[in-house]
Amino acid sequence: MKALAALLLLLATPAAAQSNLPPAELADTQLPDPARERAARALMETLRCVVCQGQSIADSDAELAGDMRALVRQRVAAGEEPAAVRAWLVERYGEQVSYAPGLSAASAPLWAAPLLLLAAGALLARGTLKRRRK
Repeated sequence: MKALAALLLLLATPAAAQSNLPPAELADTQLPDPARERAARALMETLRCVVCQGQSIADSDAELAGDMRALVRQRVAAGEEPAAVRAWLVERYGEQVSYAPGLSAASAPLWAAPLLLLAAGALLARGTLKRRRK
């Protein structure tokens, strides 16, 4: 009996992950102005879905990505510059929403680590070569 209940819970989990709410108004609808739609689309390609992490909001089927697409289109349609919309989304969701995060105290180790590892590898190789020559 417990096994059946556990199985039912496992099967119900994916179904419970999706809500019954309709998608946001502009989530999957293009703007009437082609220039503004191009600007919104270009911006959406540079923003990471905070649910899936591996996809842009333009490509993601997640509900939150649809809401973010709608927000981008609403703000661009209202005349906001894409850079201002990006800044607003980064302020709202954090740097992880951007595929090109800026340099900050939190991200500095991520930028410095490859350089430090490369320098450590060069020093190690140099030491190994000096010992072999002797």
